[in-house]
Amino acid sequence: MKLGLKQQDLAVKSGVWPLYRYNPDLAAQGQNPLSIDSKEPTVSVEEYAYNETRYRMLLQSNEERAEMLMAKAKHDAASRWNLYQQMAEMHYGNGKEEPKEE
Repeated sequence: MKLGLKQQDLAVKSGVWPLYRYNPDLAAQGQNPLSIDSKEPTVSVEEYAYNETRYRMLLQSNEERAEMLMAKAKHDAASRWNLYQQMAEMHYGNGKEEPKEE
């Protein structure tokens, strides 16, 4: 695939393939072990997917099903991005803090 690198870039920019790092040692230090390396999606899932023959062929052979699956793929990418973003923003304690008494 001569356009493989461009396609990989589109996958990241569409949110279908978010880039992140997870370091469990950071949790012991009271830091969030998850960090997102990708920026927020700026490319549509369609722009990424319809560059590939397998997705275009589905669109040509069964447009209704292709549109239904694309809607699910867009929802999945957006949901996953939101989840990872929320997880990356969470505050982590190191487990040594005393619970506050009321």
